Amino acid sequence: MASTSVSANDPIRLGVITLTIGTALIHLYLGLQGFPLFILNCLGYLTLLAALTLPIPRISHHRSLTRRVLIGYAALTIFLWILVGARNPIGYTDKAIELTLIALLLIEARRSHR
Repeated sequence: MASTSVSANDPIRLGVITLTIGTALIHLYLGLQGFPLFILNCLGYLTLLAALTLPIPRISHHRSLTRRVLIGYAALTIFLWILVGARNPIGYTDKAIELTLIALLLIEARRSHR
C-alpha cells in the first residue's frame, strides 16, 4: 500500500512548506498594495498547505488529491500571470517560486507512491 504521508522533517516537505508560504506572502503583499484579489490567492495557498500538512484525520486520506490541486493552483496562477501579470522583479520571483513548488510537489508525489 502506498504511503500518503511524508515526514515533516523531510527536505522536500520543508521546501514545499517554505515555498508555499513564500508565494502566499508575496500575494498578501500585493493584495495590501491595492489588489484585493491577491489576498484570496494568498488564502488559497495557505488553505491548501494546511490541508496538505496538518494532521487532520478527515482530510489526511486525501493528501494525494490535495497535492494535485496545489500543483494545479500554482500552474493556474502562473498561466494567469502570463496573460495579465506585471513583468517586474516580484512577478518573476514569484513565478520562479511557483515553478519550484510544482517541481517539489511532483517529486513528493512520486515518492509517496512508492
